[in-house]
Amino acid sequence: METFDLPRHGPLISGRNAFLKEARELLRLGIPLAATQLAQMIILATDTAMLGHYTKDALAAAALGNTIYFLAWLLGSGLPFAVSPVIAHIQGEHAQSTKPFDRWPVRAAARMGLWSVVIATPPLWLFLLFTRVMLQGLGEDPLLAADAAVFVYGIMSGLPFALGFQVLRSFSAALSRPLPSLAVMALAILFNALGDYALIFGHFGLPEMGIVGAGIASASSNIFSFVVMLAIILSAKGLKDYRILHRLGRWHRATLAELFRLGLPIGITMVFEVALFNGATLAMGAFGRASIAAHQIAITIPSLTFMVPLGIGLAATVRVGMAAGAGDAVGARRAGFTAIGLGAIFMSMSAVVLWAFPRTIASVWLPDVADNSEVLALAVRFLYVAAAFQLFDGLQVAASLSLRGLKDAHWPMWLAGASYWLAGAPMCALLGFGFGMQGFGIWLGLAFGLLVAAITLTTRFVLLSKRPIAVEQ
Repeated sequence: METFDLPRHGPLISGRNAFLKEARELLRLGIPLAATQLAQMIILATDTAMLGHYTKDALAAAALGNTIYFLAWLLGSGLPFAVSPVIAHIQGEHAQSTKPFDRWPVRAAARMGLWSVVIATPPLWLFLLFTRVMLQGLGEDPLLAADAAVFVYGIMSGLPFALGFQVLRSFSAALSRPLPSLAVMALAILFNALGDYALIFGHFGLPEMGIVGAGIASASSNIFSFVVMLAIILSAKGLKDYRILHRLGRWHRATLAELFRLGLPIGITMVFEVALFNGATLAMGAFGRASIAAHQIAITIPSLTFMVPLGIGLAATVRVGMAAGAGDAVGARRAGFTAIGLGAIFMSMSAVVLWAFPRTIASVWLPDVADNSEVLALAVRFLYVAAAFQLFDGLQVAASLSLRGLKDAHWPMWLAGASYWLAGAPMCALLGFGFGMQGFGIWLGLAFGLLVAAITLTTRFVLLSKRPIAVEQ
């Protein structure tokens, strides 16, 4: 058994101003995590911009291909995300112990996280091989579907590395060290941009590969991110001592089973939400190009503001998990409520901005000229709805990720599924098509789904966090 002293950087908090201290810890961890999420969005935006300057057909095909690839990534990413609460609980169990901290269970969680990616990759690859068939089944143009499949075949080799990076990121974040993953993503932005520039257009002596090059560049970026993150973990102070590759082939069945027990419902939960918003995008096609364009502009903006409560929620998974691991129900409840409160405060402020300046904000994406008046008018209407659901979106993600810290994954999965597909989706159809409200009705339906999710998931955390927490032996 290998032991060392566990760093005491605030896993548990008590005393006066406990909520303020907790807020500081959440922000210290959550802001870099939010920035990492934004960096990932910048990488996707770079791909889009590069392909948009190549051909419109390449851009459209890559957009379709990314939809299928992202679905596979979501299904697989639940397993890496489960690493964080597992490690947080381990730390919490030992936080108040006078004995030296045994780092072997943490290493086992990281190692089994990497093995879970290896196990999950073959079925995900098999799913991606049917990209063309799935897109044609959805009524997409056969040539566009074929090009989208070619893009996916290029990018899919990087999928296990993308998931592996999430394992390493969860490991680092659970140890309250979020900066390494942020640094890696900053480097990945540059690496990906150079790869796109070289392989799409044929620069630096490389052949012009178009959409195939875009897929290869994205896969290479995923490989780069994984390798650099692994190198940091194996060399950085406070991380290298865990020696996560030590006895890499050794299995720990209980940990692996726990990762699958938590990770599969986490992945399905994310699919439920993303599928609703993707379905809304497809539904916009029934109302004309102006509606689609306005929707794309309007949906991008709340996607950006969402990164902040998401980062806070990811930090809450760690903070709640540490307290829960120590059997500190009060601390777990405080960490969750602080995260929910911080998310609500930020999203309320962003709601005010969206409500006050919708046309100005929309004009950043589309010039405010006469030819764009119809699209901008629709985008403004959609942004008013986005302003209304900012608070709901912040509450639901903070509550969901706080529940993850309590290792509660199955109930949030069912609650999210019901909120988005038994409440949100029918409301989208009813208002958009039944009452003839078109795109505005679709957006009201999305807001209703987020409202139900916010109520049900927050209520779940309120009730579950009241229960005494048994420390795992």
